[in-house]
Amino acid sequence: MRKRLVPILIVAVGIVIFILLRLTRDEPAAVNSLERSWRVATEVIQPDAFAPRLTLYGVLESPLLFTVVAPMAGRVAELPAQDGEQIKQGQLLMALDEADIKPRVDQARADLEDAKAQLQSEKVAHQNDLQALTLERRIQANAQKNLERTEQLITRGVLPSAELENSKDALDRSALTVANRQRSINSYPSGLQAVEARVARAQATFDSTQRDAERSRFLAPFDGVVGNVQAAVGDQVNANAALLEFYPLQGMELRAVVPQVHSQSFTQALQSGSQLQAHSLDIEPPISMTLKRIAGQADARGVEALFSIDQPQPGLRLGNLLAINVARPVRSDSVALPYSALYGNDTLYQVLDGRLQRIEVQRVGEILTEQGDRRVLVRSSQLQASMEIVITHLPNAVHGLKVETGAAAPSNDDATGPRP
Repeated sequence: MRKRLVPILIVAVGIVIFILLRLTRDEPAAVNSLERSWRVATEVIQPDAFAPRLTLYGVLESPLLFTVVAPMAGRVAELPAQDGEQIKQGQLLMALDEADIKPRVDQARADLEDAKAQLQSEKVAHQNDLQALTLERRIQANAQKNLERTEQLITRGVLPSAELENSKDALDRSALTVANRQRSINSYPSGLQAVEARVARAQATFDSTQRDAERSRFLAPFDGVVGNVQAAVGDQVNANAALLEFYPLQGMELRAVVPQVHSQSFTQALQSGSQLQAHSLDIEPPISMTLKRIAGQADARGVEALFSIDQPQPGLRLGNLLAINVARPVRSDSVALPYSALYGNDTLYQVLDGRLQRIEVQRVGEILTEQGDRRVLVRSSQLQASMEIVITHLPNAVHGLKVETGAAAPSNDDATGPRP
């Protein structure tokens, strides 16, 4: 009995000790949740009048680019122009083998001479027909008189009646001959027209062949650059086969996409007659350009603007991708800020009472500071002088977020230029 009470007593003592410990424990201090704040850098703004510049990216092209093709099938005999080589006006670009060209010219010339000979023969035959018709009508008249004389002699009984049939047959034969000759003369205009058409066709073929023969030696029509050579000396090429491309340095254009938000201002500038000037970036010396026209079609990205190159450089090539700055009219009440201050395309954050306040803005371009830094230019009726704008790009920035002003470590999103 005593052995059974020992375990029960141990458990009871343990329970009593546990209860005493819980009753005598210290109360933990209450934990107050603290709102986290983010340290950001700010900039006090002062709206002013700025001349914005819009950065565009475009590709060089040339409206004068043309492709040199083989005017007729043959072997390439000369191809002195190399890809990328600058050629002076009058220099040889391509020549086909004369042995492939001359026989075709000779054949076309022979066909023309043959057609001309047929025309001359037709005219001579017509003159002969006219002369023969006079003689044959005279023969017909004589046959008629002979028939009348025969009839008189038969009536007198001098000749037998069988002679009358012979005279009639002679008259019919002469009449048939005159009729055939007359038909030949009547068909002369249509025959002459057919032969003249044959001569004209042979002349056109000869002129075309002669022109192609002259083009088989192609000389540069102006100073330019050779590109995309697609043949080599000795190649057998077909007619109209592309051999190379050629374009002048003068007249090159840059085709750049203007965002939809700015397209209307570009169109209005052209309609008003004002010239929008642009300069290339990252090229020394900078290349100056002038807006010439707006493309006839637009898409979701915007509309394409074409800028003429005012000062071509020998190093420019078609297909070069260039970044340009386009000068635009002065915009008043604008604010220039680092790109890190802009969220998306239309949002800034102001620090007010230690919290972020969202401000919607309109992006109007960018400017280049004296230090060479690029800043985004924005406008908004909510922007006032002495506002404190966040220039640290916070990934978790939302309206009402608690922040602390001061120097902040730059985030990975900080940038001095536009982000994709």
